[in-house]
Amino acid sequence: MPLAIQHDRVAHRFETREEDMPCLLEYTLADGVMTITHTGVPAAVGGRGIAAALVQQALETARAEGWKVVPACSYAAVWMQRHPAYHDLLG
Repeated sequence: MPLAIQHDRVAHRFETREEDMPCLLEYTLADGVMTITHTGVPAAVGGRGIAAALVQQALETARAEGWKVVPACSYAAVWMQRHPAYHDLLG
């Protein structure tokens, strides 16, 4: 079943819940640049592709909004490195 990821534009985060545990990606936004600062998934629900889905949703949103992306979070940086289809977003 696909994750229901919500984008909270005010709080600058993408979030979902798995087994009632919060999973999130946080970012800052300035001058059309989304800086991904943190991706967090509790260990109890890790290994299910949740962090990857959060990063992908953030990048799809950035693309739709015309934003560039700086992956300051180590997970997001590695994910982007492994997915060349998103390299055009690097800012």
